[in-house]
Amino acid sequence: MNESIRRELFALRDPSYRDFHCRLMPTVDPERVIGVRTPALRKLARTLKGTPEAQLFLQTLPHAYYEENNLHGILLGELRGYEETVEALEKFLPFVDNWATCDLLSPKAFRKHPPQLPEQAHTWMASSHTYTVRFGIGVLMQFYLDEEFRPDYAQWTAEVDSEEYYIRMMQAWYFATALAKQYEAVLPYLQERRLPQWVHNKTIQKAVESFRITPEQKEFLRTLRWKK
Repeated sequence: MNESIRRELFALRDPSYRDFHCRLMPTVDPERVIGVRTPALRKLARTLKGTPEAQLFLQTLPHAYYEENNLHGILLGELRGYEETVEALEKFLPFVDNWATCDLLSPKAFRKHPPQLPEQAHTWMASSHTYTVRFGIGVLMQFYLDEEFRPDYAQWTAEVDSEEYYIRMMQAWYFATALAKQYEAVLPYLQERRLPQWVHNKTIQKAVESFRITPEQKEFLRTLRWKK
């Protein structure tokens, strides 16, 4: 492990933020949280980007601290090549153990919509690892709900069968976002109750809370709530 990076992280420690943030991540041992705010992590990543120190850090897994994982994710996101990004993710995703680290991942290499990326996301969605599945759904939500949207992608998300809270929440987040961007295409998933009841109702809740859904759409969505 690169001790100099760890020392830099501890130098950025904010104890009050650590206590607050730990309450948001029940799956992470508080002893593994240093307490570094995300803007400070991003600033550190900018100073490390492209250095031999950063390259060594990305080759060092597992990390001991939550912030080390987040820094890893930020640095990984700066990689420009598709293949090297996927290879780095394949090594890193098994060590992701919380929603915050998972959702922080936003690879720049994916912004150009490589043609093989949707199938790669589908592969991740078939994983037995909670946060690999969540990340796969997140890829479709982040990069494929605008002009690159395909109905198959919504179907793939609906077909994920899991009782894991952090997977079901991501499914609901996906469909709520899809309602804002591809309303007519995904509305049948609610009208025909194609989603699990919890995901169905959480989707409606999140959509009704969204500023991107019209008042008329919200009024109709409320009528689709699935009562026990």
